[in-house]
Amino acid sequence: MKPRLEEAVPAPAPRAWIGVVSRTHVLRGVAGGFAQLCHGKRGPLARMGVGDRLVYYSPTTEFRGGVPLRAFTAIGRIVGDAVYPFEMGGGFVPFRRDVAFDQELCEAPVRGLTSRLHFIQKNPNWGLLARRGHFEIDLYDLGVIESAMRPK
Repeated sequence: MKPRLEEAVPAPAPRAWIGVVSRTHVLRGVAGGFAQLCHGKRGPLARMGVGDRLVYYSPTTEFRGGVPLRAFTAIGRIVGDAVYPFEMGGGFVPFRRDVAFDQELCEAPVRGLTSRLHFIQKNPNWGLLARRGHFEIDLYDLGVIESAMRPK
């Protein structure tokens, strides 16, 4: 008996992404169970699939101000299929996506991880990569970051 088509096609492997967002905005998303990237653009959220992992890197504590932080601040799994607009008032309608965040993780400074992360080894000036606001990393890097964020 032949397998049915949906049984024969394996699900795509999950991917891992970094979103560059201030800590204050990360905390708002973690509390609300959503991701919002690149000043509310739809494209970065649409590139991610259900099951993909999102790591937030926060260069600062606040958007347009605050103090330098340079730390990984949250990790979550994309759980919602839809990318949806959200009215925030004042005519600002960013796009969001539902995310289940790991509530057990702590912030981890990037400084102690730079020699182990592939995306930094491949891009010594990775700050230019971070300016995109959203980029893909390999699953090895996800593991390094997640391990560093686990409470000791």
